[in-house]
This record gives sequence, C-alpha cells and structure tokens, in this order.
Amino acid sequence: MCKIKAKKMFAKNTSNLTRNKYFCMVKKQKMDKKIISTGAILGMTAIILGAFGAHTLKKVLSIEELSTFETGVKYQMYHALFLVFIGTLNELSLKAKKTIYNLVLLGVLFFSGSIYLLATNSLTSFDFKIIGFITPIGGLLLILGWCVLFFNFIKKKS
Repeated sequence: MCKIKAKKMFAKNTSNLTRNKYFCMVKKQKMDKKIISTGAILGMTAIILGAFGAHTLKKVLSIEELSTFETGVKYQMYHALFLVFIGTLNELSLKAKKTIYNLVLLGVLFFSGSIYLLATNSLTSFDFKIIGFITPIGGLLLILGWCVLFFNFIKKKS
C-alpha cells in the first residue's frame, strides 16, 4: 500500500514521496515492534507454562495429559520464535507481516490455548472437550502463517 501511494505522489511532488517513504518506514517499524513484543510475550508465557507443567501439574495430571500440555507449550514457543524472526525480516512487506502476525497469534491462542484447557480438563468441573474443534482450526491458522511467508519469498524477484 505504501509503495502505491509513493508511486502516485512521485509524479506530483518529490518531497511528498520522501514524506510517504518516511511514514511507511515508521508504520513498518511500529509493526515490527508489535510483532517482536508479542513473540517475546508468547515465549515468556511458554516458559512459565512449561515450568508450571513440569513442577506443579506433574503431580496432578496423568503422563498422557502432561504430554498433551507440553505439546501446547512447544508449539507456543516455536511460534513465539517465528514471530521474533518475522519481526526482524526486512524482505517482507507490511501487509505480509500483518497477515502472518494475525494468523500466528490466533493460531497460538486457538491451538495451544485449547490444548492447555483439554490437557487440564480433569482438574475442572467444566468439560472443555466441547471446544476441541478449535484445536485443528488453530493448527490450520499456524500452517497458513507459514504459507504466507513461503509464498512471499517464492514470488519475490531476486
């Protein structure tokens, strides 16, 4: 979007082009900061949840439930690192970064979040199995985030 505006303005006034490039750069920097911050928060909470699972839940969950919980933690950490990586990439457009960010954030919330609830289902009176359909939707969103990265690099000219 910034490139299109810049091209239109270039014909009219060069100083507007410079101004538009600056605003596009500021937008991209803000988005990068948001992506990296979110990745850091997801990574931090993954470590906290992993420690909670290893030290506290280990006493009250079965081996299978604990393994399920750890799967949620692993995927959350993988995608926290993925977001940090995306935030540092200069080759991706702002639109691609926003798309990946939204897909990964929703994917982690749906996938890992539902896994945490399903793994600890035996500890509550509420049956979280009714939200089990959200897990594969979250997984699909995570896959789509990786697809956006892949297709953006495939279509990029060398």
